[in-house]
Amino acid sequence: MMKAVVGDKLVIEGRHESDPRRVGVITEVEHTDGSPPYMVHWFDSEHDTLVFPGPDARIEHVNA
Repeated sequence: MMKAVVGDKLVIEGRHESDPRRVGVITEVEHTDGSPPYMVHWFDSEHDTLVFPGPDARIEHVNA
């Protein structure tokens, strides 16, 4: 199960070769156990969105 804390990065790989990779920083974690959904600030668009990460997503932990 995916677990994150505020400050971790969320990376979503494109499903197809032409799809861009998206990287954002997690700004809010809805659950105390670190499970999704997450509020993410995307670097490419400078927008914040609520994300329920799928199998193409991974967390880069800030304290790893």
